[in-house]
Amino acid sequence: MMDVLTLRFDAPLMSFGAPIVDQKGEIQPYPALSMMTGLLGNALGFDHSEFGRLERLQERLRYGSRQDRRGRQIQDYQTVDLAKPYMDDDRAWTTYDHLEKRKGGSASSGTHIRYRDYWADAVHTVAVTLNAPTEAPTLDDLESAVKHPARPLFLGRKPCLPAESLFAGRMQVDTLPEALVQIPLHDRADEGPSYAVWWPTQPDADAPSDVAPLDEDLHEPVTDRRDWQNQIHVGERWIVNGTVTPARG
Repeated sequence: MMDVLTLRFDAPLMSFGAPIVDQKGEIQPYPALSMMTGLLGNALGFDHSEFGRLERLQERLRYGSRQDRRGRQIQDYQTVDLAKPYMDDDRAWTTYDHLEKRKGGSASSGTHIRYRDYWADAVHTVAVTLNAPTEAPTLDDLESAVKHPARPLFLGRKPCLPAESLFAGRMQVDTLPEALVQIPLHDRADEGPSYAVWWPTQPDADAPSDVAPLDEDLHEPVTDRRDWQNQIHVGERWIVNGTVTPARG
């Protein structure tokens, strides 16, 4: 049996970021490994400069996600004129508790345009466990941090503030898919006999019998692991995309 922490992601906006290409910030339908690491690291009070702690937390994290309410995908059109004098003075762009000035060619190239996608009015249920469960931080530490976070939490990007506490409970199960079946649906869940789920696997692994594939390609590779020192997405891991029929709350 594994010990599982259950979380509920419910917010007006959520951003499950995929790798950014040029100015377009796309999203994927489930929380990325890098997002989960950043969210829980932030709750624990980890600093961005603590690369080793973030990398180790990312290595240990195992989680599955269930889409209780799909919501709808929206796109935010953003502009900023970096050529303005006030964008390059001593009051701007603070990082790591000291002032920084923007410099380089980007400051003189006029208006920058970018697009950022979000999930609006969606709800996800997430089951989290840890490899090396006795190593700090433990699952008890994660529960305490989610209940009483060291800093304000957000679901993907800073505008994505949760509508309620993320903590939804603890349980003992044999597998992550089993947890996604047993956890009751959110009271705002979509109507339907089955709900999409994602969890980590190997490319040649068999899906549990209580999980049905969404399509013929049940196993799929994703690139959502983060190199925290260089701030880029790296590597590849495999997930299963399927459906479950959980109980209503």
